Amino acid sequence: MMLNDGKNEINRLLKNNRFKKILIISGKNSYYKSGAFKIINTLIKDKEVRFYFKKNYVPKTDELKIIVKFTENFKPDLILAVGGGTVIDYAKIVSCTDYKEISIKKISTGKVRHDKKYELCAIPTTAGSGAEVTSNSVIYVDKKKFSFESLKLIPDHFILIPEFVSKLKKTIKASSGFDAISQSIESIFSLKSNQKSIYYAKKSLKLSMKNYLNFLKSPNNSNTLNMCLAANFSGEAINISKTIAPHAVSYPFTSHFNISHGHAVSLTLNKFLLFNYENIKYSQINFDIKKRYEILFSLTKTNSINELDLFLKNLKIKANLEQNYDKLGINIKKNYHKILDGINELRLKNNPIKLKKSDISNIILS
Repeated sequence: MMLNDGKNEINRLLKNNRFKKILIISGKNSYYKSGAFKIINTLIKDKEVRFYFKKNYVPKTDELKIIVKFTENFKPDLILAVGGGTVIDYAKIVSCTDYKEISIKKISTGKVRHDKKYELCAIPTTAGSGAEVTSNSVIYVDKKKFSFESLKLIPDHFILIPEFVSKLKKTIKASSGFDAISQSIESIFSLKSNQKSIYYAKKSLKLSMKNYLNFLKSPNNSNTLNMCLAANFSGEAINISKTIAPHAVSYPFTSHFNISHGHAVSLTLNKFLLFNYENIKYSQINFDIKKRYEILFSLTKTNSINELDLFLKNLKIKANLEQNYDKLGINIKKNYHKILDGINELRLKNNPIKLKKSDISNIILS
């Protein structure tokens, strides 16, 4: 794994004689527009290489089966995942999952078995999910999100190369960067949080608060690297704690209305933070939730829940993350049941305050 010297690390990795057959999983935009091809193609001339360019915006079972079969036929020595969360999630699953395990029944019941099959290196082209260090992968079945979870899913290597991230569209940067911010915030309040996850969440948020808006408006190598690190640390945080309600509710916004993941999370983050604060007396955690809010107040230089709410609203305005359902083309009163039906129950259970469906309905509709 490598945090700061990515170009030298990828050179060292791909020149390794152990890797004679390399499978590159990417998206065409990720691979070419990021500039990754300029570096990688020069390093693989003497290798047997196959490419798979993903088709779907989010990971889906039909495409996953195609990639698994493609990989099993090729039998690579190394899988190189170059892309955002979808690409890396696909590659993580492919690296340790047999074709016969990819069934709707096994996925929906959480009974997929994972056994490490191929060495994997993840090279993110977004500064967002931190998928390069997490032990879970997302998959969608009939527009509903499920998770594979196993330590074997963690990539063997990851390399952060800011140049691959800096060329992204501003809309993608805004969404993926906010995903990192929300992951770290949610991690602080998760039932499964501990001192180690808090450590990573704080490291991530300190970097995000200083670099996020400049990364969007005036990107350079420094603020891009810092946002890559922020995303990476947020991944380390949620790998321990997992996320809570805003992430649980975000997935159907993506699957039904094509709202990018980080943008979808932003739609309810403030609302759940307010709800959890106002209902502290009903908390189901063994830590002092007020002290966790104090951590967040300190990191955002705010002094109260209302100031925090305003801070996050202004941050989203400056990042052009539209919050109005109508302007996003969502008739929320007509379609809020789709959100309720698509909620990820595992993530919802990590919320510090137990939520009823009526609570979630009120939050979505507010």
